[in-house]
Amino acid sequence: MPGTLYLIPNTLGETVSLDHVIPTHVQATTAGLTHFVAENAKTARAFLKLINAAHPLAAPLQEIAIAELNVNTRAEALAGLLAPLRDGHDVGLLSEAGVPAVADPGADLVRLAHKEGIPVRPLVGPSSLLLAVMASGLNGQSFAFNGYLPTDAAARTKRIRELETRSRQEKQTQLFIETPYRNGQMLEALVAACQPGTLICVATDISLASETIHTQTAAQWKSATAPDFHKKPTVFLLLAQ
Repeated sequence: MPGTLYLIPNTLGETVSLDHVIPTHVQATTAGLTHFVAENAKTARAFLKLINAAHPLAAPLQEIAIAELNVNTRAEALAGLLAPLRDGHDVGLLSEAGVPAVADPGADLVRLAHKEGIPVRPLVGPSSLLLAVMASGLNGQSFAFNGYLPTDAAARTKRIRELETRSRQEKQTQLFIETPYRNGQMLEALVAACQPGTLICVATDISLASETIHTQTAAQWKSATAPDFHKKPTVFLLLAQ
């Protein structure tokens, strides 16, 4: 009988304690596992050290198996990551931040687990995307996540205008993210490309002590001081009026 693939939420940034973002039962489940798949083994071990502070791990940290799954993982290597599950071991899929398999390479492993009849259990934890929608004041009934926009300036502007048109036609909130050191360029591009009345939300360091979330029209952002978001994880949202 195969093991269960647990989808384990991580924090959205550095924190001393997990209690305010990771539920106790999720911490306890995580502590009981001896096999993990993670984007980065080093940061996964750091997360497990925090887990161990409140819930002793099932085995010494150096004995816990952590396989890596990231953008460099070849498609043909995915099947091998499921080997412990086939042998009856429960495995935790751990994202670098937030929930696994959402804006995360873990989705391919989850799909393969379903194909092989391996049980998949998502555990409750922080999602920067949903938290941003909640706090934005934009449409929470209909929204779409678009990942990263093009880095080329002209292509990015074209994509922003496409998303704004879609938002206006479907009354749908559009979400996207950017490499943190380019946050300033993204906000400038949004202000320049969007209609004056389009609502833009900038949500930075969600759930952390440095969290800031601001929603204004493109016209208001044009004259506003940019938030302190350089090199900080940020979710951008827009809703055309």
